[in-house]
Amino acid sequence: MLLVGGVLPALLVAGIVGGGCTDDARWYHCDDNIPPRVDNKPCYDAGPDADVCDEDGGCNDAGTGGGDEGTGGGEEEGGGDGIGGGMSSLCAGQCVPKEPPGWFEPLLLWLGPPDRAPDCPATAPVPGDELHADLVVEPYRCAACACDPPETSCELPAAWSAVDSPCPGGPGAQRTSFAAPEAWDGTCTTANAIPAGQACAGGPCTQSLDLPAPRVLAGACTPSVVEQPAEEPQGGFRWATVAKTCAGVAAYAPCGGSGMRCSPAPPEGDAAPPEGFLTCIMHHEGEHECPPTYPSRHIAYEGAEDSRGCSACTCGEPSGGACSVWVSAFSDAGCSTGVVSVLMRSDSSFCGAIAPGTALGSKSAVVVDLDPGSCTAGGGEPTGEVAPRGAVTFCCLDRQPQQPAPPRARDPEFG
Repeated sequence: MLLVGGVLPALLVAGIVGGGCTDDARWYHCDDNIPPRVDNKPCYDAGPDADVCDEDGGCNDAGTGGGDEGTGGGEEEGGGDGIGGGMSSLCAGQCVPKEPPGWFEPLLLWLGPPDRAPDCPATAPVPGDELHADLVVEPYRCAACACDPPETSCELPAAWSAVDSPCPGGPGAQRTSFAAPEAWDGTCTTANAIPAGQACAGGPCTQSLDLPAPRVLAGACTPSVVEQPAEEPQGGFRWATVAKTCAGVAAYAPCGGSGMRCSPAPPEGDAAPPEGFLTCIMHHEGEHECPPTYPSRHIAYEGAEDSRGCSACTCGEPSGGACSVWVSAFSDAGCSTGVVSVLMRSDSSFCGAIAPGTALGSKSAVVVDLDPGSCTAGGGEPTGEVAPRGAVTFCCLDRQPQQPAPPRARDPEFG
């Protein structure tokens, strides 16, 4: 995760190799020329321009004296250990509040457009993993769905019948079957022929001819995908903001209080936040509320997961199909002497008068038109989402602290 592999080892190495002054109550530890021996020497006034540690490992002015318990040698009162507020002058960066437990120590954070991200400054040269914010998701386009026409056939009227009364035939009318054979293909057939003069209830059985409507038999439609033009790219996503972290490698230095620590300062001349670097603490395991000492919260992410896709194409039930059939009845057995011929449509039946007692010896039918209808296409809708992953919480100072003042020499009048 962010900075764990790069920042902490660098900080440890800098603390061991870099040497320099560290705080030990009233004493400053300055490295001798012959490591690893360390002399503990009280700091004396060496003047306002002197370094804390001299070239020989000796200890010069630190803005403190060897005063009694509870009072420092500087202008401010100490915290009971002889160290006054002037101790912050030893911090090469800036004195800021310490991080709460579970948070990474203060570092520098830059937020802005990816193409304007600066390099890490010399005060905090160790870069962390690049994080991101402000996810911008382009529309995800799915190819349009379509449905091929259904496999359709026209079922010929089979239940022909002669009626012993004029059309449409009342409740007491007698019907005589003149039905076509099962799975009839319309070729001439003599099935269920009715001879001339056949009587029904004292009258001729054949006074009218009744036929049901032809029926459209439609199968399922097959879904298909309409090809998208090759020049139309699929919708992607990008990050509008990069979150760049930079950590320092300076050795520990006191900051005048147990609740403060020395932290890298933004580069000199840096723009004021938010254009420049912010001083922040970091929690790299999800989103968290910020402590009062670092109230300004920013959430960044390690990356994003794109689970978008398109739903499968589907087709609804077929509708709108129609067919037309030319049907004919004949008095002879060879479909040559016509009795009635009519064009029937699949949306209506037929009942027509014929001469009473006429023979119905044969029949034929032929499909003259077939409209398969269509199915309504469904599916082809975007699914899923682009979701940020690996949330990291940054909590930052509202404003940058003032840089510590340079060391001040003790007034000889006060010893």
